[in-house]
Amino acid sequence: MPRLRKRSILLSGHATSLALEPEFWEVLDELARADGLSLAALIARIDEGRGERPLASACRVAALAFARR
Repeated sequence: MPRLRKRSILLSGHATSLALEPEFWEVLDELARADGLSLAALIARIDEGRGERPLASACRVAALAFARR
């Protein structure tokens, strides 16, 4: 069973933590670089567009969509 890696981030002025598998963090780091964003800015962008979906799920979906490009 993969271990989750937790990171603390600041979203809308509030500290929160996000736990994802290391493989998803790697893809999100790559996506942030490709889009010229910091990882925090990328996660903020994902957060703004996630609707009712949990943030961790939205991050996984964004990573999957990027990997499929």
